[in-house]
Amino acid sequence: MSDTHIHTYDVVIIGAGPVGENVADRTRAAGLATVVVESELAGGECSYWACEPSKALLRPALLYREAARFPGVATAVTGPLDAAAVLTHRDRMTADWDDRDQITWLESVHVDVVRGHGRLDGPRRVAVRTPGGDTVRLLARHAVVVCTGTTAALPPLPGLDSVRAWTSREATSAREVPRRLAILGAGVVATEMAAAWQALGARVTLIARESRLLGRVEDFAADLVADRLRQAGVDLRFDTTITATERVGEPDDSVRLTLADGTQLIADQLLLATGRAPRTDDVGLDTVGLCPGQWLTTDDSFTVDAVDGDWLYAVGDVTHRALLTHQGKYQARIAGAVIAARARGQRLDTRRWSPHSATADHEAVPQVVFTDPEVAAVGLTTAEAARTGRAVDVVDYDIGRVAGAIQHDPEYRGRARILIDPRRQTIVGATFAGSGVAELLHSATIAITGEVPLDRLWHAVPAFPTISEVWLRLLETYRDRPGT
Repeated sequence: MSDTHIHTYDVVIIGAGPVGENVADRTRAAGLATVVVESELAGGECSYWACEPSKALLRPALLYREAARFPGVATAVTGPLDAAAVLTHRDRMTADWDDRDQITWLESVHVDVVRGHGRLDGPRRVAVRTPGGDTVRLLARHAVVVCTGTTAALPPLPGLDSVRAWTSREATSAREVPRRLAILGAGVVATEMAAAWQALGARVTLIARESRLLGRVEDFAADLVADRLRQAGVDLRFDTTITATERVGEPDDSVRLTLADGTQLIADQLLLATGRAPRTDDVGLDTVGLCPGQWLTTDDSFTVDAVDGDWLYAVGDVTHRALLTHQGKYQARIAGAVIAARARGQRLDTRRWSPHSATADHEAVPQVVFTDPEVAAVGLTTAEAARTGRAVDVVDYDIGRVAGAIQHDPEYRGRARILIDPRRQTIVGATFAGSGVAELLHSATIAITGEVPLDRLWHAVPAFPTISEVWLRLLETYRDRPGT
Protein backbone atom coordinates (compact mmCIF):
# COMPACT_ATOMS: atom_id res chain seq x y z
CA MET A 1 0.00 0.00 0.00
CA SER A 2 1.34 3.43 -0.86
CA ASP A 3 1.78 6.37 1.48
CA THR A 4 -0.71 8.48 -0.46
CA HIS A 5 -3.66 6.09 -0.89
CA ILE A 6 -6.36 6.32 1.78
CA HIS A 7 -8.37 3.22 2.71
CA THR A 8 -11.87 4.07 3.90
CA TYR A 9 -13.87 2.01 6.43
CA ASP A 10 -16.92 2.64 8.54
CA VAL A 11 -15.00 1.85 11.73
CA VAL A 12 -11.26 1.92 12.50
CA ILE A 13 -10.15 0.27 15.74
CA ILE A 14 -6.69 0.78 17.25
CA GLY A 15 -5.83 -2.30 19.30
CA ALA A 16 -6.78 -5.94 18.68
CA GLY A 17 -6.94 -7.18 22.25
CA PRO A 18 -10.15 -8.72 23.63
CA VAL A 19 -11.76 -5.28 23.76
CA GLY A 20 -10.90 -4.29 20.20
CA GLU A 21 -11.92 -7.72 18.94
CA ASN A 22 -15.32 -7.42 20.61
CA VAL A 23 -15.96 -3.94 19.24
CA ALA A 24 -15.04 -5.26 15.79
CA ASP A 25 -17.34 -8.26 16.18
CA ARG A 26 -20.30 -6.03 17.07
CA THR A 27 -19.74 -3.41 14.38
CA ARG A 28 -19.12 -6.01 11.68
CA ALA A 29 -22.25 -7.93 12.76
CA ALA A 30 -24.13 -4.66 12.25
CA GLY A 31 -22.90 -4.53 8.66
CA LEU A 32 -20.21 -1.88 9.14
CA ALA A 33 -16.92 -2.25 7.28
CA THR A 34 -14.35 -2.59 10.05
CA VAL A 35 -10.56 -2.67 10.26
CA VAL A 36 -8.40 -3.36 13.32
CA VAL A 37 -4.85 -2.05 13.73
CA GLU A 38 -2.47 -4.04 15.93
CA SER A 39 1.19 -3.32 16.70
CA GLU A 40 1.90 -6.55 18.62
CA LEU A 41 -0.23 -9.71 18.93
CA ALA A 42 -3.93 -9.95 18.19
CA GLY A 43 -5.47 -11.09 21.45
CA GLY A 44 -3.60 -8.48 23.43
CA GLU A 45 -2.26 -8.33 26.96
CA CYS A 46 -4.85 -10.70 28.40
CA SER A 47 -4.08 -13.57 26.07
CA TYR A 48 -0.29 -13.44 26.19
CA TRP A 49 0.96 -11.55 29.25
CA ALA A 50 -1.84 -11.31 31.82
CA CYS A 51 -5.03 -13.35 32.40
CA GLU A 52 -4.22 -16.51 30.47
CA PRO A 53 -0.56 -17.09 31.36
CA SER A 54 -0.95 -15.98 34.97
CA LYS A 55 -3.80 -18.41 35.58
CA ALA A 56 -1.85 -21.16 33.82
CA LEU A 57 0.95 -20.59 36.34
CA LEU A 58 -1.41 -20.33 39.31
CA ARG A 59 -3.74 -23.28 38.76
CA PRO A 60 -1.05 -25.96 39.32
CA ALA A 61 0.07 -24.13 42.47
CA LEU A 62 -3.46 -23.97 43.89
CA LEU A 63 -4.21 -27.58 42.96
CA TYR A 64 -0.96 -28.75 44.56
CA ARG A 65 -1.68 -26.96 47.83
CA GLU A 66 -5.24 -28.29 48.00
CA ALA A 67 -4.03 -31.83 47.35
CA ALA A 68 -1.25 -31.50 49.94
CA ARG A 69 -3.86 -30.66 52.59
CA PHE A 70 -6.42 -33.34 51.76
CA PRO A 71 -6.63 -36.63 53.73
CA GLY A 72 -5.75 -39.63 51.62
CA VAL A 73 -4.22 -37.45 48.93
CA ALA A 74 -1.55 -35.62 50.93
CA THR A 75 0.62 -38.74 51.19
CA ALA A 76 0.64 -39.04 47.41
CA VAL A 77 2.06 -35.53 47.05
CA THR A 78 5.68 -36.52 47.45
CA GLY A 79 7.67 -33.86 45.67
CA PRO A 80 7.71 -30.28 44.45
CA LEU A 81 5.87 -29.00 41.43
CA ASP A 82 7.42 -29.88 38.09
CA ALA A 83 8.29 -26.32 37.15
CA ALA A 84 9.32 -27.20 33.60
CA ALA A 85 5.98 -28.93 32.97
CA VAL A 86 4.08 -25.95 34.41
CA LEU A 87 5.96 -23.53 32.15
CA THR A 88 5.24 -25.78 29.16
CA HIS A 89 1.55 -25.73 30.10
CA ARG A 90 1.74 -21.93 30.31
CA ASP A 91 3.26 -21.82 26.83
CA ARG A 92 0.46 -23.96 25.46
CA MET A 93 -2.18 -21.70 27.03
CA THR A 94 -0.63 -18.69 25.28
CA ALA A 95 -0.32 -20.58 21.95
CA ASP A 96 3.44 -20.01 22.28
CA TRP A 97 2.77 -16.30 21.69
CA ASP A 98 1.48 -16.98 18.21
CA ASP A 99 -1.66 -15.08 17.21
CA ARG A 100 -2.57 -16.93 14.01
CA ASP A 101 -5.79 -18.30 15.53
CA GLN A 102 -6.84 -14.80 16.58
CA ILE A 103 -6.17 -13.44 13.10
CA THR A 104 -8.07 -16.35 11.55
CA TRP A 105 -11.07 -15.56 13.74
CA LEU A 106 -11.03 -11.86 12.81
CA GLU A 107 -10.85 -12.79 9.14
CA SER A 108 -13.72 -15.28 9.60
CA VAL A 109 -16.03 -12.46 10.70
CA HIS A 110 -14.76 -10.30 7.81
CA VAL A 111 -12.73 -7.83 9.86
CA ASP A 112 -9.61 -6.55 8.13
CA VAL A 113 -6.34 -6.43 10.07
CA VAL A 114 -3.47 -4.01 9.54
CA ARG A 115 -0.21 -4.82 11.32
CA GLY A 116 1.67 -1.83 12.62
CA HIS A 117 1.64 1.11 15.00
CA GLY A 118 -1.55 3.14 14.61
CA ARG A 119 -1.82 6.82 15.47
CA LEU A 120 -4.65 9.29 15.11
CA ASP A 121 -3.88 11.72 12.30
CA GLY A 122 -6.65 14.23 12.76
CA PRO A 123 -10.44 13.73 12.92
CA ARG A 124 -11.51 10.25 11.74
CA ARG A 125 -8.01 9.53 10.37
CA VAL A 126 -5.46 6.94 11.46
CA ALA A 127 -1.93 6.53 10.11
CA VAL A 128 -0.32 3.11 10.54
CA ARG A 129 3.43 2.63 10.42
CA THR A 130 3.89 -0.96 9.26
CA PRO A 131 6.77 -3.26 10.31
CA GLY A 132 8.21 -2.74 6.83
CA GLY A 133 8.36 1.03 7.31
CA ASP A 134 5.45 1.95 5.04
CA THR A 135 2.52 4.13 6.12
CA VAL A 136 -1.04 2.94 5.65
CA ARG A 137 -3.62 5.70 5.91
CA LEU A 138 -7.12 4.88 7.11
CA LEU A 139 -10.25 7.03 7.11
CA ALA A 140 -13.31 6.23 9.24
CA ARG A 141 -16.77 7.20 7.99
CA HIS A 142 -18.32 6.82 11.43
CA ALA A 143 -15.94 5.91 14.26
CA VAL A 144 -12.36 5.54 15.44
CA VAL A 145 -12.08 3.42 18.57
CA VAL A 146 -9.02 3.50 20.84
CA CYS A 147 -8.56 0.14 22.60
CA THR A 148 -4.86 0.34 23.42
CA GLY A 149 -5.12 -0.71 27.06
CA THR A 150 -2.41 -0.07 29.62
CA THR A 151 1.25 -0.62 30.31
CA ALA A 152 3.17 -1.10 33.55
CA ALA A 153 3.65 2.08 35.58
CA LEU A 154 7.25 2.08 36.84
CA PRO A 155 8.37 3.91 40.00
CA PRO A 156 11.22 6.46 39.80
CA LEU A 157 13.84 4.28 41.50
CA PRO A 158 17.55 5.16 41.40
CA GLY A 159 19.45 2.55 39.41
CA LEU A 160 16.32 1.03 37.88
CA ASP A 161 17.64 1.21 34.32
CA SER A 162 20.50 -1.15 35.16
CA VAL A 163 18.64 -3.96 36.93
CA ARG A 164 16.50 -5.29 34.05
CA ALA A 165 13.45 -5.51 36.30
CA TRP A 166 10.43 -7.58 35.42
CA THR A 167 7.01 -6.09 34.83
CA SER A 168 3.89 -8.25 34.68
CA ARG A 169 4.85 -9.22 31.13
CA GLU A 170 8.16 -10.80 32.11
CA ALA A 171 6.64 -12.33 35.25
CA THR A 172 4.07 -14.26 33.22
CA SER A 173 6.36 -15.22 30.32
CA ALA A 174 9.67 -16.05 32.07
CA ARG A 175 11.41 -19.19 30.83
CA GLU A 176 13.14 -20.06 34.11
CA VAL A 177 12.31 -19.92 37.81
CA PRO A 178 14.43 -17.30 39.59
CA ARG A 179 16.12 -18.54 42.75
CA ARG A 180 15.26 -15.35 44.67
CA LEU A 181 12.44 -13.07 43.52
CA ALA A 182 11.68 -9.69 45.07
CA ILE A 183 8.30 -8.12 44.31
CA LEU A 184 7.45 -4.47 44.84
CA GLY A 185 3.69 -4.06 45.15
CA ALA A 186 0.67 -5.24 47.10
CA GLY A 187 -2.03 -5.56 44.45
CA VAL A 188 -3.37 -8.37 42.29
CA VAL A 189 -0.25 -8.84 40.13
CA ALA A 190 2.03 -8.82 43.17
CA THR A 191 0.01 -11.34 45.18
CA GLU A 192 -0.77 -13.70 42.29
CA MET A 193 2.82 -13.77 41.10
CA ALA A 194 4.11 -14.25 44.64
CA ALA A 195 1.85 -17.30 44.99
CA ALA A 196 2.82 -18.73 41.60
CA TRP A 197 6.59 -18.30 41.71
CA GLN A 198 6.93 -19.39 45.34
CA ALA A 199 5.10 -22.61 44.43
CA LEU A 200 7.42 -23.10 41.45
CA GLY A 201 10.49 -22.96 43.71
CA ALA A 202 11.51 -19.31 44.01
CA ARG A 203 12.20 -17.71 47.38
CA VAL A 204 9.87 -14.72 47.24
CA THR A 205 10.02 -11.48 49.20
CA LEU A 206 7.08 -9.12 48.74
CA ILE A 207 7.72 -5.47 49.60
CA ALA A 208 4.72 -3.18 50.04
CA ARG A 209 4.36 0.51 50.80
CA GLU A 210 0.94 -0.33 52.21
CA SER A 211 0.18 -1.95 55.56
CA ARG A 212 -1.75 -4.82 53.93
CA LEU A 213 -2.30 -6.64 50.65
CA LEU A 214 -5.04 -6.01 48.10
CA GLY A 215 -6.17 -2.60 49.23
CA ARG A 216 -9.47 -2.70 47.35
CA VAL A 217 -10.85 -5.89 48.87
CA GLU A 218 -12.33 -6.50 52.30
CA ASP A 219 -9.79 -6.66 55.14
CA PHE A 220 -10.67 -10.24 56.06
CA ALA A 221 -9.97 -11.45 52.53
CA ALA A 222 -6.61 -9.70 52.38
CA ASP A 223 -5.66 -11.17 55.76
CA LEU A 224 -6.47 -14.70 54.62
CA VAL A 225 -4.30 -14.25 51.52
CA ALA A 226 -1.43 -12.88 53.61
CA ASP A 227 -1.65 -15.80 56.04
CA ARG A 228 -1.48 -18.36 53.25
CA LEU A 229 1.42 -16.60 51.52
CA ARG A 230 3.37 -16.65 54.78
CA GLN A 231 2.55 -20.34 55.28
CA ALA A 232 3.88 -21.00 51.77
CA GLY A 233 7.15 -19.28 52.68
CA VAL A 234 6.72 -15.82 51.17
CA ASP A 235 8.47 -13.08 53.16
CA LEU A 236 5.97 -10.20 53.47
CA ARG A 237 7.39 -6.79 54.32
CA PHE A 238 4.78 -4.08 54.82
CA ASP A 239 5.02 -0.31 55.36
CA THR A 240 8.28 0.00 53.47
CA THR A 241 9.57 0.43 49.95
CA ILE A 242 12.66 0.18 47.78
CA THR A 243 14.72 3.37 47.68
CA ALA A 244 17.59 2.23 45.43
CA THR A 245 18.50 -0.67 43.15
CA GLU A 246 21.70 -1.86 41.51
CA ARG A 247 22.83 -4.87 39.54
CA VAL A 248 25.68 -6.50 41.46
CA GLY A 249 27.17 -8.36 38.49
CA GLU A 250 29.39 -11.41 38.36
CA PRO A 251 29.29 -14.16 39.38
CA ASP A 252 25.58 -14.22 40.34
CA ASP A 253 24.36 -11.20 38.35
CA SER A 254 22.04 -10.46 41.27
CA VAL A 255 20.16 -7.32 42.28
CA ARG A 256 20.88 -5.38 45.46
CA LEU A 257 17.83 -3.57 46.84
CA THR A 258 17.99 -0.88 49.50
CA LEU A 259 14.82 -0.51 51.57
CA ALA A 260 13.46 2.59 53.27
CA ASP A 261 14.93 1.63 56.66
CA GLY A 262 18.39 1.21 55.15
CA THR A 263 18.41 -2.58 55.13
CA GLN A 264 19.54 -4.34 51.99
CA LEU A 265 18.13 -7.33 50.19
CA ILE A 266 19.72 -9.47 47.49
CA ALA A 267 17.53 -11.02 44.79
CA ASP A 268 18.10 -12.61 41.41
CA GLN A 269 15.13 -10.82 39.92
CA LEU A 270 12.95 -7.83 40.79
CA LEU A 271 9.28 -7.64 39.75
CA LEU A 272 7.72 -4.19 39.72
CA ALA A 273 3.97 -4.54 40.27
CA THR A 274 3.25 -0.90 41.04
CA GLY A 275 0.20 -0.12 38.94
CA ARG A 276 -0.78 0.60 35.36
CA ALA A 277 -0.57 3.60 33.05
CA PRO A 278 -2.64 4.29 29.91
CA ARG A 279 -1.02 3.31 26.63
CA THR A 280 -1.83 6.62 25.00
CA ASP A 281 1.52 8.37 24.87
CA ASP A 282 1.97 7.70 21.15
CA VAL A 283 -1.48 7.28 19.60
CA GLY A 284 -1.79 10.77 18.16
CA LEU A 285 -4.03 12.33 20.80
CA ASP A 286 -2.38 15.67 20.14
CA THR A 287 -3.79 15.68 16.59
CA VAL A 288 -7.34 15.88 17.98
CA GLY A 289 -6.70 18.32 20.80
CA LEU A 290 -5.99 15.85 23.60
CA CYS A 291 -2.93 15.41 25.81
CA PRO A 292 -0.72 12.38 25.05
CA GLY A 293 -0.33 9.89 27.87
CA GLN A 294 -3.66 10.63 29.55
CA TRP A 295 -6.50 8.32 30.48
CA LEU A 296 -9.35 8.81 28.02
CA THR A 297 -12.50 10.09 29.71
CA THR A 298 -15.80 9.00 28.15
CA ASP A 299 -19.50 9.08 28.82
CA ASP A 300 -21.42 5.85 29.43
CA SER A 301 -21.63 5.21 25.68
CA PHE A 302 -17.79 5.31 25.55
CA THR A 303 -17.73 8.41 23.39
CA VAL A 304 -14.68 10.52 24.30
CA ASP A 305 -15.90 13.59 26.15
CA ALA A 306 -13.43 16.20 24.95
CA VAL A 307 -13.73 15.59 21.19
CA ASP A 308 -16.66 16.99 19.23
CA GLY A 309 -18.62 15.07 16.63
CA ASP A 310 -19.35 11.70 18.33
CA TRP A 311 -16.73 9.91 16.24
CA LEU A 312 -13.95 9.11 18.75
CA TYR A 313 -14.50 6.29 21.21
CA ALA A 314 -12.33 4.75 23.92
CA VAL A 315 -13.07 1.34 25.38
CA GLY A 316 -11.50 -0.92 27.99
CA ASP A 317 -8.61 -0.29 30.36
CA VAL A 318 -7.61 2.91 28.57
CA THR A 319 -10.68 4.60 30.13
CA HIS A 320 -9.58 3.72 33.68
CA ARG A 321 -13.14 2.62 34.58
CA ALA A 322 -12.40 -1.00 35.47
CA LEU A 323 -9.09 -2.59 34.48
CA LEU A 324 -10.56 -6.04 33.87
CA THR A 325 -10.85 -7.99 30.63
CA HIS A 326 -14.47 -9.03 31.17
CA GLN A 327 -15.51 -5.45 31.90
CA GLY A 328 -13.67 -4.24 28.80
CA LYS A 329 -15.52 -6.79 26.68
CA TYR A 330 -18.81 -5.67 28.21
CA GLN A 331 -17.95 -2.07 27.38
CA ALA A 332 -17.06 -3.17 23.84
CA ARG A 333 -20.53 -4.61 23.33
CA ILE A 334 -22.06 -1.32 24.47
CA ALA A 335 -19.76 0.76 22.25
CA GLY A 336 -20.45 -1.49 19.26
CA ALA A 337 -24.19 -0.99 19.70
CA VAL A 338 -23.73 2.78 20.00
CA ILE A 339 -21.59 3.02 16.86
CA ALA A 340 -24.02 0.90 14.87
CA ALA A 341 -27.05 2.93 16.00
CA ARG A 342 -25.40 6.25 15.17
CA ALA A 343 -24.22 4.96 11.79
CA ARG A 344 -27.85 4.10 10.95
CA GLY A 345 -29.15 7.39 12.29
CA GLN A 346 -31.09 5.59 14.99
CA ARG A 347 -31.90 6.89 18.42
CA LEU A 348 -29.73 5.36 21.14
CA ASP A 349 -31.40 2.82 23.43
CA THR A 350 -30.76 4.08 26.97
CA ARG A 351 -33.13 1.70 28.77
CA ARG A 352 -31.19 0.17 31.63
CA TRP A 353 -32.72 -3.29 31.28
CA SER A 354 -32.48 -3.55 27.50
CA PRO A 355 -30.05 -6.09 25.96
CA HIS A 356 -29.35 -3.42 23.34
CA SER A 357 -28.70 -0.70 25.90
CA ALA A 358 -26.29 2.01 24.79
CA THR A 359 -25.47 2.91 28.38
CA ALA A 360 -23.05 0.96 30.55
CA ASP A 361 -23.92 -0.03 34.12
CA HIS A 362 -20.94 -0.23 36.49
CA GLU A 363 -22.79 -0.87 39.75
CA ALA A 364 -21.68 -4.50 39.90
CA VAL A 365 -18.11 -5.03 38.69
CA PRO A 366 -16.96 -8.60 39.44
CA GLN A 367 -13.34 -9.55 40.04
CA VAL A 368 -11.48 -12.68 41.11
CA VAL A 369 -8.00 -12.70 42.62
CA PHE A 370 -6.60 -16.15 41.94
CA THR A 371 -4.49 -16.50 45.05
CA ASP A 372 -4.65 -19.11 47.82
CA PRO A 373 -7.36 -18.63 48.90
CA GLU A 374 -9.27 -17.17 45.99
CA VAL A 375 -10.93 -13.82 46.54
CA ALA A 376 -14.11 -13.09 44.58
CA ALA A 377 -15.87 -9.76 44.96
CA VAL A 378 -18.57 -7.69 43.27
CA GLY A 379 -20.28 -4.44 44.12
CA LEU A 380 -19.50 -2.38 47.22
CA THR A 381 -17.08 -3.18 50.01
CA THR A 382 -17.64 -1.94 53.55
CA ALA A 383 -14.90 0.67 53.08
CA GLU A 384 -16.49 1.96 49.86
CA ALA A 385 -19.91 2.12 51.51
CA ALA A 386 -18.48 4.13 54.41
CA ARG A 387 -16.58 6.47 52.08
CA THR A 388 -19.68 7.20 50.00
CA GLY A 389 -22.04 7.45 52.97
CA ARG A 390 -24.08 4.45 51.82
CA ALA A 391 -26.05 2.78 54.63
CA VAL A 392 -25.55 -1.00 54.55
CA ASP A 393 -26.10 -3.98 56.80
CA VAL A 394 -23.01 -6.21 56.91
CA VAL A 395 -23.58 -9.97 57.08
CA ASP A 396 -20.67 -12.41 57.54
CA TYR A 397 -20.49 -16.19 57.55
CA ASP A 398 -17.65 -18.68 58.01
CA ILE A 399 -17.64 -20.69 54.77
CA GLY A 400 -15.80 -23.50 56.55
CA ARG A 401 -19.03 -24.30 58.43
CA VAL A 402 -20.82 -25.20 55.19
CA ALA A 403 -21.01 -28.93 54.43
CA GLY A 404 -19.91 -28.46 50.83
CA ALA A 405 -16.82 -26.56 51.96
CA ILE A 406 -15.86 -29.34 54.38
CA GLN A 407 -16.21 -31.84 51.53
CA HIS A 408 -13.95 -29.59 49.47
CA ASP A 409 -11.34 -29.39 52.25
CA PRO A 410 -11.82 -30.74 55.79
CA GLU A 411 -9.70 -27.85 57.07
CA TYR A 412 -11.41 -25.24 54.88
CA ARG A 413 -10.68 -21.62 55.78
CA GLY A 414 -12.84 -18.95 54.24
CA ARG A 415 -15.39 -16.28 54.82
CA ALA A 416 -18.31 -14.70 53.00
CA ARG A 417 -19.71 -11.21 53.37
CA ILE A 418 -22.73 -9.58 51.81
CA LEU A 419 -23.79 -5.95 52.13
CA ILE A 420 -27.53 -5.32 52.20
CA ASP A 421 -29.37 -2.09 51.51
CA PRO A 422 -31.61 -2.02 54.61
CA ARG A 423 -34.30 0.09 52.96
CA ARG A 424 -34.63 -1.73 49.65
CA GLN A 425 -33.69 -5.17 51.05
CA THR A 426 -31.35 -5.94 48.15
CA ILE A 427 -27.70 -6.97 48.06
CA VAL A 428 -25.29 -4.22 47.00
CA GLY A 429 -21.95 -5.94 47.62
CA ALA A 430 -20.50 -9.42 48.12
CA THR A 431 -17.05 -10.80 48.90
CA PHE A 432 -16.04 -14.43 49.18
CA ALA A 433 -12.60 -15.64 50.27
CA GLY A 434 -11.80 -19.34 50.15
CA SER A 435 -10.91 -22.21 47.91
CA GLY A 436 -13.22 -22.54 44.90
CA VAL A 437 -15.22 -19.36 45.58
CA ALA A 438 -14.69 -17.92 42.09
CA GLU A 439 -17.69 -19.99 40.97
CA LEU A 440 -19.90 -18.23 43.53
CA LEU A 441 -19.27 -14.85 42.00
CA HIS A 442 -21.73 -14.87 39.12
CA SER A 443 -24.65 -15.65 41.40
CA ALA A 444 -23.71 -12.58 43.46
CA THR A 445 -23.35 -10.49 40.31
CA ILE A 446 -26.81 -11.51 39.15
CA ALA A 447 -28.31 -10.77 42.57
CA ILE A 448 -26.81 -7.26 42.60
CA THR A 449 -27.34 -6.39 38.93
CA GLY A 450 -30.88 -7.74 38.97
CA GLU A 451 -31.65 -6.03 42.30
CA VAL A 452 -33.20 -9.28 43.47
CA PRO A 453 -35.16 -8.75 46.72
CA LEU A 454 -34.13 -10.90 49.67
CA ASP A 455 -37.64 -12.31 49.76
CA ARG A 456 -37.03 -13.83 46.33
CA LEU A 457 -33.52 -15.06 47.15
CA TRP A 458 -35.01 -17.32 49.82
CA HIS A 459 -36.51 -19.33 46.95
CA ALA A 460 -33.15 -19.74 45.16
CA VAL A 461 -32.31 -23.09 46.75
CA PRO A 462 -28.60 -24.06 46.74
CA ALA A 463 -27.76 -27.69 46.03
CA PHE A 464 -26.43 -29.81 48.90
CA PRO A 465 -23.58 -30.34 49.60
CA THR A 466 -22.00 -27.45 47.70
CA ILE A 467 -20.13 -24.35 48.80
CA SER A 468 -23.01 -22.29 47.35
CA GLU A 469 -25.04 -23.29 50.42
CA VAL A 470 -23.30 -20.33 52.04
CA TRP A 471 -25.98 -18.19 50.37
CA LEU A 472 -28.65 -19.81 52.54
CA ARG A 473 -26.51 -19.39 55.67
CA LEU A 474 -25.99 -15.69 54.93
CA LEU A 475 -29.73 -15.13 54.56
CA GLU A 476 -30.43 -17.06 57.76
CA THR A 477 -27.80 -15.03 59.62
CA TYR A 478 -29.42 -11.81 58.48
CA ARG A 479 -32.94 -13.01 59.32
CA ASP A 480 -31.92 -14.02 62.84
CA ARG A 481 -30.20 -10.75 63.71
CA PRO A 482 -31.91 -8.76 66.47
CA GLY A 483 -34.10 -6.06 64.97
CA THR A 484 -34.16 -7.56 61.47
